Amino acid sequence: MKIPKTIKKFCPHCKKHTEQKVSLAKKKTAFSTHPLAGYGKKRAHFGKGFGNLGRYGSKPAISKFKMTGKKQTKKTDVRFTCSVCQKATVENNSRRTKKLDIV
Repeated sequence: MKIPKTIKKFCPHCKKHTEQKVSLAKKKTAFSTHPLAGYGKKRAHFGKGFGNLGRYGSKPAISKFKMTGKKQTKKTDVRFTCSVCQKATVENNSRRTKKLDIV
């Protein structure tokens, strides 16, 4: 998939449409974006007597699931940097593509 180097897009900081530079970064995990964001899942798998097991308590082993294995594509993190205020925004619905070129 090809994306242009600059796009005219709405900047939520400037509150107007500005020219924005497009850059690509790796998709971040819940733990790397905020230190407490990924703890719900970790707490559920922690062991007996620790936290709420919720939907993980009565599920079969992951190896028994039908859709296991490596995905063919990774979610990309497309970032737009405003030319006026220099603040970056990340695309909400990140695209699942094999290859993303900035042209």
